[in-house]
Amino acid sequence: MAQNILADKILIIDFGSQYTQLIARRVRELGVYCEIYSHRASFKAIKDFNANGIILSGGPETVKQKGSPKVHDKVFELGIPLLGICYGMQSIAKQLKGKVELANKREFGHADLFLKSQGSGLFKGINKKKMSVWMSHGDHVSKLPKDFKVCATTNNSPIAAFHHPTKKIFGLQFHPEVTHTPQGKKILKNFVRDISGCKGLWNSKNIIDRAVSEIREQVGDQEVLLGLSGGVDSAVVAALLSKAIGNQLTCIFVDNGLLRLNEGDQVMETFKGKFGIKVKRANAGNQFLRDLKGKKDPEQKRKVIGKTFIDVFLKEAKRNTKIQWLAQGTIYPDVIESAGTKNGSAHVIKSHHNVGGLPSYLNLPVIEPLKDLFKDEVRKIGLELGLPKEILFRHPFPGPGLGVRILGEIKRPYIKILQLADDIFISELVKDGYYEKVSQAFAVFLPVKSVGVVGDSRRYKYVIALRAVETIDFMTAKSAKLPHTFLEKVSNRIINEIPEVSRVTYDISSKPPATIEWE
Repeated sequence: MAQNILADKILIIDFGSQYTQLIARRVRELGVYCEIYSHRASFKAIKDFNANGIILSGGPETVKQKGSPKVHDKVFELGIPLLGICYGMQSIAKQLKGKVELANKREFGHADLFLKSQGSGLFKGINKKKMSVWMSHGDHVSKLPKDFKVCATTNNSPIAAFHHPTKKIFGLQFHPEVTHTPQGKKILKNFVRDISGCKGLWNSKNIIDRAVSEIREQVGDQEVLLGLSGGVDSAVVAALLSKAIGNQLTCIFVDNGLLRLNEGDQVMETFKGKFGIKVKRANAGNQFLRDLKGKKDPEQKRKVIGKTFIDVFLKEAKRNTKIQWLAQGTIYPDVIESAGTKNGSAHVIKSHHNVGGLPSYLNLPVIEPLKDLFKDEVRKIGLELGLPKEILFRHPFPGPGLGVRILGEIKRPYIKILQLADDIFISELVKDGYYEKVSQAFAVFLPVKSVGVVGDSRRYKYVIALRAVETIDFMTAKSAKLPHTFLEKVSNRIINEIPEVSRVTYDISSKPPATIEWE
């Protein structure tokens, strides 16, 4: 039954690691539901979660410092499997009366791990005596807590992994969640599935069945309103709600005139044509342009676009007096990042976190069917529901759309030029197999003119900049090293097919110091 997919679950206690969400994603990939709580969460909240096993994340602090983050001491008395990673391992060692010291040599990046034992099953099925792992630490465990055993070492860490033979408590100095630890997924599977006894019930089909059941129970025969952007999250919410409640769903698609070429028509064709969803298209491009007239500052443009979106949405929403629910595409990372620091517990952030101010304006209860899911899970559900890959795997697109890819004031001719240039760039990336190899790619309109020559005539027209980046988390990024011949082909197409462009450049800036978007 769909309701049983949460029967087995893992709790991840976060000490502030940049990899905490990655740990959670790896656990979910193993077919097991998990949640992230802050290390400040109360023991009652931790106990009430009723986890099969607990993972303590890494973190930027040192356990040697007074008042450093730690898990509640009673967690060790719960009698369930416990795995500490990096700082989590050091925290276990210190709290159980072991010793942690500054290592003679800091260990960052690749290291060779030498296995001494299978560590009560943690390394089961790994027959290599030496394996590659990814380290990121300055402290290390120098003395084991009572009755613990060393199960792996490195040249720099004599205690790189430990375990308690009977209490199912484990520690790893390295990071099994990153791809740079090739055997990491196997190690996590051993802990999650075998040691903690979790079944693999967390999959797309079961998630959909559960969501549909919950939506029907929550909504009943009432009507739901969804702001449809055409992005991944709102698209999947629309498909999921349509499956659950059919004609009780109404979508408002605000076309601000700042979308990619033909994007508005594609959104309507997908949702109104293929899925038969009630979608009201608000063609508000003229209103957005009027409100943006004379606005040059990026932040000012963003605020105007956001306010106008709300104005248009509300105007359309108020025409339907039967609506009793507002749906949102909130996903789990949004929930985590909006956690209130005053209580420090991710457990209490399940309250609705409003996006764009719409819930307070409309005074409607909010339904968020994706609030427990990561982006990769959302995409898998979208595929299961029949959404096209072009929507689900499209590169990120800023909320203000092309409004922040046109530098300075936005004018109607600029939008058309940029749409055409961007479409040429993206279509060539897809055609030559580069689109899925880069994380994000787009064109930028520069409101400056440059001299060019077309035939025997002088052309004094605008400049287009191309941007393509490679990144894992979008916090840092480097420019994609696209072949010069490819860029030359794109440049030639843009200049030949768009008379208003005389020059094309390629942005090679990294983030930092630059940002991915230009505004």
